[in-house]
Amino acid sequence: MITLFPDMIKGFFEESILKKAQDKKLIQFEIVNLRDFATDSHKTVDDRPYGGGAGMVIRADVVVSCLQKVKNSSESNKLSKVILTSARGTTFNQKKAQDLSKEKHLIILCGHYEGFDERIMQHIDEEISVGDFVMTGGEIPACAISDAVTRLIPGVLKKEEASLYESFLTFQ
Repeated sequence: MITLFPDMIKGFFEESILKKAQDKKLIQFEIVNLRDFATDSHKTVDDRPYGGGAGMVIRADVVVSCLQKVKNSSESNKLSKVILTSARGTTFNQKKAQDLSKEKHLIILCGHYEGFDERIMQHIDEEISVGDFVMTGGEIPACAISDAVTRLIPGVLKKEEASLYESFLTFQ
């Protein structure tokens, strides 16, 4: 998970089912601070949008550098799927959680400010929203996605059948 605010989400992964899944080595979470990839002494990651407008956008060079490092540090870097949490993305649902639970390596980039420099979009596989509303940042949506996906990984829940008959599961 790539974020500007790692402390905001660290505790989420240290409790309950997510902690147990990590302890069983069924899943591994890594929280990456995007500011670590800034190139100046002030750790600047944002800039004014090209063409003007209100607010600031996250710089493409910082995001691309971070994504390259995260992908290269993964054993499954060619199998990485990069998700951007974004209010304009496809709405997350149980079917999407099932699909993502089959992925080998997920990278979730947490949106913030007025968004990202659009040049990052060539490095993003999918934009996901958790609903038709705008939040301060993508950390809470990223945690929600992580939770929903983790519980679908075989062995995470005590009883495997617990995830077979979910409230929003579609039978085919």
